[in-house]
Amino acid sequence: MSPFTGSANRTPTEDWRHLRLTLDAGVATVTLARPGKLNALTFGAYADLRDLLPELARDGSVRALVLGGEGRGFCSGGDVDDIIGATLAMDTGRLLDFNRMTGQVVRSLRECPFPVIAAVHGVAAGAGAVLALAADFRVADPTARFAFLFTKVGLSGGDMGAAYLLPRVVGLGHATRLLMLGEPVAAPEAERIGLISRLTAEGAAHAEAAALARRLADGPALAHAQTKALLTAELDMPLAASVELDAATQALLMNSADYAEFHAAFTEKRPPRWSGR
Repeated sequence: MSPFTGSANRTPTEDWRHLRLTLDAGVATVTLARPGKLNALTFGAYADLRDLLPELARDGSVRALVLGGEGRGFCSGGDVDDIIGATLAMDTGRLLDFNRMTGQVVRSLRECPFPVIAAVHGVAAGAGAVLALAADFRVADPTARFAFLFTKVGLSGGDMGAAYLLPRVVGLGHATRLLMLGEPVAAPEAERIGLISRLTAEGAAHAEAAALARRLADGPALAHAQTKALLTAELDMPLAASVELDAATQALLMNSADYAEFHAAFTEKRPPRWSGR
């Protein structure tokens, strides 16, 4: 996620063939756009997501990202014809390459230096459920339903980091049930167990996700980036290491322009003008 580049990838990608990207004053909106297949993911879609997130991080202007799906649902998971059929013909090395690529997408969602908001309506199944899980916020409407379907196709429920992330979001008991049995979870239960960050009126998930993204983008971006980094890094740290990392981070941010700007704004009785520096 470093902003520094070498000879390759110096210019932004002009054409993302497997998703739709729009940029608006610090807010990126990424839309999975295969509505006829409930936005099922192809090899190309995974690769575009893997490459897009580091590119946006290097760009430096993005301060929040909304991830959504076009049509009747968020994402139905991996395309059965494009992926499952093809993987049956792959050798172990090729299969490892594919599974590492899907994991890189999840790592990029967790490690990119801006908040990610998943706007979920309709189905979020299999890999689609994990994409939503890897976001920092899940804003969903009452039609949303999540299903971690990996055991249903004879694979481990711990795919794409799900066995790491889900217990940390909903607890080990709920995670065991969801990953082992692959049962769908409707929006009311998903909100109750903490899988949904915010439940909206029907049809309002994308609008509320966009509003949250705008609020985040207009805020102290450096503080948001470091908060996200600490939330991810400290999941497996002992308390002593966590408080030391917190102390070092705060010392750095106390030298930031935004910290000084807050004091100036407070003194002058005006809203802060955040620069993200």
